[in-house]
Amino acid sequence: MKKRILILTAGFGEGHNSAARGVRDGLARVAAADAEIELRDLFPEAYGSFNEIIRRTYLALINRWPGSWGYVYRWLDGITNYDERFERFSRLRERFTHVMERFKPHVIVSTFPPYPYFLRQILETNPEGLHRCKSVVVITDSITVNAIWYRCDADYFLAPNEQSAAVLRTARVAPEKIKTFGFPVSPKFADLTPDRQLPSSNSEPRVLYMIHAATRRAPELVERLAHLGVNLTVTIGRTEKLRPAIEASGGSKTKIIGWTDELPRLLHDNHVLIGKAGGATVQETIAAGCPMIINHVVSGQEEGNARLILETNSGVIARSPAEVVTQVQGAFADGAKQWREWAANIHRLSRPRASLDIAEFLMSL
Repeated sequence: MKKRILILTAGFGEGHNSAARGVRDGLARVAAADAEIELRDLFPEAYGSFNEIIRRTYLALINRWPGSWGYVYRWLDGITNYDERFERFSRLRERFTHVMERFKPHVIVSTFPPYPYFLRQILETNPEGLHRCKSVVVITDSITVNAIWYRCDADYFLAPNEQSAAVLRTARVAPEKIKTFGFPVSPKFADLTPDRQLPSSNSEPRVLYMIHAATRRAPELVERLAHLGVNLTVTIGRTEKLRPAIEASGGSKTKIIGWTDELPRLLHDNHVLIGKAGGATVQETIAAGCPMIINHVVSGQEEGNARLILETNSGVIARSPAEVVTQVQGAFADGAKQWREWAANIHRLSRPRASLDIAEFLMSL
């Protein structure tokens, strides 16, 4: 009999969806013939257009007023009874129950923290009527792990790194429940060779700038980078309205890329990434062994991602365009001494096979 694995995510932040896709793709590669896999976001299924309004409000908050989100994040961290808060989500609970009755999962993988609380409520009200399953929580944050992730009932908590696992142990999560496989990045990262052509006097350093939603100062930074004599690639995602301004700022030598699924290759081919401290972005640059210059940090969950890069000396924070340029110059000065130090340190953190290792673990349950 095939193992049925239900993966649950939500569109509130890049890390949740990226982790869910990584788990799904890892399972598809490791156990395609032996598993039935469903990946669902139950929030839009339950709440439709209202969920989209909430999602857009959240994204506007973290991108336009990132400091304000820190207050919400700390409020969530201080809640002692999450079950009481989630009791009002009856429509989502009904949808969740319907999916469980139809799919009858052996394992439920949650990459968004509320789901395990709903699962417990469902099982408590249906003690005999539903198929029992293992509950696995994939934590997508580093170091500043909000308590909402681990105050739930779950069989296992998968931490993205040892630093986050230590937070769970300090919070008295049973050690046997904590597994540290790494963040489930795309299996494509495991296919890339770990070696990268080193910067030299005979070649230009390759710099990748991923523009995030906070785009106001992006053209200025592109213009400054274009004058450094680096091989510059800029990704604009689906924000095509930015393209004219970036083209005008970067000149003919700057390569501009829209939405792409080739991020593993881009991170592998470049020497340094400039971007925000998002959960997926930081974990993917670690998987690729590509040092990072962080130019945007959302208060709360992204603070821990930035700390991970800083505390392991795998990169640096530089918030203004002038600071970013100074750090790029410093990284490749003196025979790229600083870059080589960053690269060696981030390589020690790298776990490009994480999604495959997680898939093997899930199939063993």
